[in-house]
Amino acid sequence: MSVDPPDRSDPRRSIELLWGRQEPGRRGPKPRRRLDEVLAAAIALADKEGLKSLSMRRVAETLGLSPMALYTYAPSKAELVDLMIDRVLGEAEAPGEALPDWRSRLEFMARQYWALGHRHPWMLQIASQRPPLGPNFLHRMEAAFRALDGIGLDEVEMELAEGLVSDYVLGAVRSALEARELERQTGLTDEQWLAIAEPALQEILEDGDFPVLRRVGEACRAAYGGMWDRTRGFEFGLQRVLDGIEVFIARKQAAA
Repeated sequence: MSVDPPDRSDPRRSIELLWGRQEPGRRGPKPRRRLDEVLAAAIALADKEGLKSLSMRRVAETLGLSPMALYTYAPSKAELVDLMIDRVLGEAEAPGEALPDWRSRLEFMARQYWALGHRHPWMLQIASQRPPLGPNFLHRMEAAFRALDGIGLDEVEMELAEGLVSDYVLGAVRSALEARELERQTGLTDEQWLAIAEPALQEILEDGDFPVLRRVGEACRAAYGGMWDRTRGFEFGLQRVLDGIEVFIARKQAAA
């Protein structure tokens, strides 16, 4: 899945817009729609057709507005996308205080963002290293750091641990979405593709040069009931990442 090059040229203007400290736009007639309606229409269009199909004109047409009218909500497509991202991040629930420890809270957040990426795959078409610093993004970061606070990590280690989990989730979602996109482009599911390849593959495996590969493949197909179980793979990897953080904390405590 390709990532679009960043086109946000004014991060300060974006932050002021996200936090309601700047008027959305000065061009165009007086707004006839609420910002919530504009963002809902833009998100629905991106969900259906991808970010490259999104334009100020397309969103305006969906709402029955003139293209110029949309500039009363956002000064450009770049700021509109910033508002969309922060709005979508607000769909993710924060880990409740009832969750007993840092691990269960990070698990909860990771699963929320795994689901979010599947609902809004266009989010992964945007470079994640410079996210829009809106309310929902900062609340997300605050919740993650609160989960990690007071467990034996210093502040820099808290940031590194949060980044480790986030990078894992991002990579897992990206892999799953690439598989989904490949299925859309080819018209073949993973199972259908394997069914075509399997006869020739079996002839190679029966030569005996790949005994472990064959054994693992047969066991996985029996366990998954098909070719791959990406949700199961995500959960396995998430637990191993959290295991690593737990071991790191234990080693720090032992050294202290």
